[in-house]
Amino acid sequence: MSAVIHAHIPGSGQLALASGDPQRVLVFGAAGPVTLAGFLAQARHLAGSLPEARHVVHLAEDRQRFLLGFCAAAMRGQVALLPPSGAPGTVAEILQAHATGGAYSLDGEAISRSMREHPQAPPTVPNVEEAALAAVGYTSGSTGRPQAHAKTWAAFATGTVQNLAALADLWGGEQPQIVATVPPQHMYGMELSVLLPLLGGAAVHAGRPLLPADVALALQQARAPRLLVTTPVHLRALLQSGVALPPLAGIVSATAPLPRELAAEAEARWHTELREVFGSTETCVIARRRTAHEEAWTLLPGVRLAPQPDGTLVQAAHLPQPVLLADLVELQADGRFHLRGRQADLLEIAGKRASLGDLTRRLLAIPGVQDGVVLQLYAGRGDGIGRIAALAVAPGLAAPAIIDALRGSVDPVFLPRRLRLLPSLPRNATGKLCREELLALLEGAGPARSSAVPEAGGDAP
Repeated sequence: MSAVIHAHIPGSGQLALASGDPQRVLVFGAAGPVTLAGFLAQARHLAGSLPEARHVVHLAEDRQRFLLGFCAAAMRGQVALLPPSGAPGTVAEILQAHATGGAYSLDGEAISRSMREHPQAPPTVPNVEEAALAAVGYTSGSTGRPQAHAKTWAAFATGTVQNLAALADLWGGEQPQIVATVPPQHMYGMELSVLLPLLGGAAVHAGRPLLPADVALALQQARAPRLLVTTPVHLRALLQSGVALPPLAGIVSATAPLPRELAAEAEARWHTELREVFGSTETCVIARRRTAHEEAWTLLPGVRLAPQPDGTLVQAAHLPQPVLLADLVELQADGRFHLRGRQADLLEIAGKRASLGDLTRRLLAIPGVQDGVVLQLYAGRGDGIGRIAALAVAPGLAAPAIIDALRGSVDPVFLPRRLRLLPSLPRNATGKLCREELLALLEGAGPARSSAVPEAGGDAP
C-alpha cells in the first residue's frame, strides 16, 4: 500500500485503469463485497451502451454507480466532467461548453440497469493513455463563477502516490476500507474515494452516507482498518449527534478549515488520528497536518511553494505548470508552512487588521453556536469600507448574546454590524457557502431574527 500498485506500464505511455489483485475487494456495502474483476466486467458491459461522445457529465451520487460510470466512460476514451452541483442549469452550461466533439450526462438510472446484469469477468484490466485527459474538475463557485481545471491520467496517478505517502501509515500494510461523505465529483472526493480505491488498492463503501446514523452504519459494514473521509461540517454533525462509531484507523478532513478544538474532540471521542489535508481543484492535495496537535502544514513529496504578493505559487510533479493559489502562506525553515488566509479575506479597518477566517473561528467557538460564518459586505458610498456581517445557527441564543460573547475576543471595529440567526446555512455538498447566497439571506433579515450593533465611534447602519 506504499505506492500505486502495477498502475504504470513501463515504456508504453499507458496506465492500468485499476491496480492490484483482480480478486481484491473494490466496493463493499449492504449488498456485499464487489471484487475488482467483477466491477470491471460491469464497467465494460456499461461501456458498450454509452453513446459516442468526447465528454460525459457524471451525475451519479453514490460511490459504486459513480465508479462504474467513470470507468466505463474511460474505457471509451471519454473525458469525465465533474460538475460542482447537479443543478440543471449548471449541467446545461457545462454540456454547452463542451459541445464540440459531443457531450452527454450520465446519471444513476442507466448505470443501475447495467448493475442488474451479471457479465463475465474480463480477462485483462483495461489501459488508459498517461497523457490523455481523465477529467475536468470545477471550482465550487463559492467566490464567483466555477472555473474548469483539466487533469490527465498521469497527474491522477502521481497524486495518488502522494496521497498514499501522506496517509498510508494510518492503516499499515492492510487494505483500508473507506467511507466517504464528500461527493465523488469534488476533487477531494475524487482523489480519496475514487482514485485511492482504483489506483491505490483501497476499498470504498458503495453509497454516500450523509446523516450521522447512515455514516455509522456504513462504517459498521466496513472491516478494519476503517478510514472516514469527511468534511468539518459532517464531522461536527457526527460529534453533536453522539452516534457511536466502530474503531477507526483514521479520519481525513478537507474542503474547509478545521478548527483545532473540533479536531481534538474527534480524536478524543473516537480514539483515532485525524489528518487534515490541504489542496484545491487546481492543485489537488498538496499538504497535510494533524490539526489537533500542530498548526503548521507538511508538504507532500515533490511539492514546493513560492509565496507571492497576491497568493502562493505551487509547483509539483503532478502539475504540468506552476499554479497560483489565492492562499497566503508563511514558510518555515524546516519546509513546513502556515496558512495566513487569503488576500480577499484580510480586513483593514481604522488601521487595525483581522481576517474573516479568524473571525469565523471565534464565532464558532461560542458555546451554543452550531454553525456560522463572518463576511464583509460590499463597500458603501461613504468611506469605501465594507461593513462586517455574520450568519449563525444557534438554537436558544439571541443575536445580542452572540455579539456580547464576541466582544471578549474581537476588536470592536470588527464586530458584526449585522447578525442573522438561521435554522441552517445554505452549505453545498462539501460544506462550502456561496457568498451571493449569504448576502441575499442578510438582505432578508427581519428585526426579530437579526441584530445591528453600533460601530465604534459611529452610528448603527
